[in-house]
Amino acid sequence: MRKLQMHELNRLSVEEFKKSEKYPVNVVLDNVRSVLNVGSVFRTCDAFKISHLWLCGLTPTPEMREMRKTALGSTESVDWSHRESTLETVRELKRKGFTVLGVEQTTGSVSLHEFKTTDRPLAVVFGNEVKGIDQTVIDLCDHIIEIPQFGTKHSLNISVSAGIVLWKLIETSIKEDASR
Repeated sequence: MRKLQMHELNRLSVEEFKKSEKYPVNVVLDNVRSVLNVGSVFRTCDAFKISHLWLCGLTPTPEMREMRKTALGSTESVDWSHRESTLETVRELKRKGFTVLGVEQTTGSVSLHEFKTTDRPLAVVFGNEVKGIDQTVIDLCDHIIEIPQFGTKHSLNISVSAGIVLWKLIETSIKEDASR
């Protein structure tokens, strides 16, 4: 076994990425404060070929120079938009037929490993680092999913949460595609 060289990774160019088929998943960031967290979410969206990233409220946008450190160019490949209101963004996605998932710790949440849906397209909402998803947005979600945690904090960084949840959703899509 040996580590692959950069030229062996079969990376898409930005142009090839833009033209490629994406998974029918949108990500919505609800007032995420950290530029570095948002940059990391951009990279995750690129890695999993997410259709669109919505940066809502005070969530930083790629114009902020500091984002380059963690985004590593993914702000050029991932389709994104900024909206003032997470609530209006989620309402619009629902009108367009998206099933909306909130990632939050709530009464009635479903553990990520138990969550099953065949609904597509999906919109996944991740919340502010301290306050989480605003309750008015939670009220609009079709499902609330929670990442099981067993330590003392019960708090994962938003970029870590995005990686875990999006991989699980994409993994499910990959398995469904393979079984067809």
